[in-house]
Amino acid sequence: MYLQYSDEQTEYLKRRDPVLGAYIDSCGHICRQADNDLFTSIVRQVAGQQISGAALQSVWAKIESRVGAVTPERICSGGTETLRGCGLSEKKAKCIADIAAGISQGELELKALEQMPDEEVIKVLTSFKGIGEWTAQMALIFGLHRPDVISFGDYGIRKGMQNLYGYDKIDRKTFETHAAVYSPYATTASLYLWQAAKPAADGQTGKAELGG
Repeated sequence: MYLQYSDEQTEYLKRRDPVLGAYIDSCGHICRQADNDLFTSIVRQVAGQQISGAALQSVWAKIESRVGAVTPERICSGGTETLRGCGLSEKKAKCIADIAAGISQGELELKALEQMPDEEVIKVLTSFKGIGEWTAQMALIFGLHRPDVISFGDYGIRKGMQNLYGYDKIDRKTFETHAAVYSPYATTASLYLWQAAKPAADGQTGKAELGG
């Protein structure tokens, strides 16, 4: 499946930001794959921390081959050693296993997260060691399909902003100023900023903490 966004959203962004608007017109509609469920997305985002999109594809193919359907039950059954065998670091494997165990034991309810505001979802997810703000924000975008998410911690988004507006660098204040203009459709803006970052970034590269 792909992230869904409407003409209404792009027209809003074009009215609010002529520079981004011109870029939207030049690119047309962007198709970006998303996940069907939140757990799969969390696993994918953790697996993809600090590695390239191509490397993530390789790791993900191994996970699907060895684990099968990416569910909490199958992750718990395989354990961290199975995940390590897919090319994941010990920290990543433990993080994913801990989340799967939390869901299986009823400590983490994904359905409840679906009803929470973005900031509450981030707070819950970052309580797990190995998930930082960037990972939680990517889960919001690709797992929960939230419409108003943009991440300062994502290198690709910052690079796209630099390229699009001609900045030498992006500080937090400048970033937040643009993010306020994009709201409430910052996720759609993020798609175009990732595109504007190419070929310097592939849209999967981000600053993802393993401290959590």
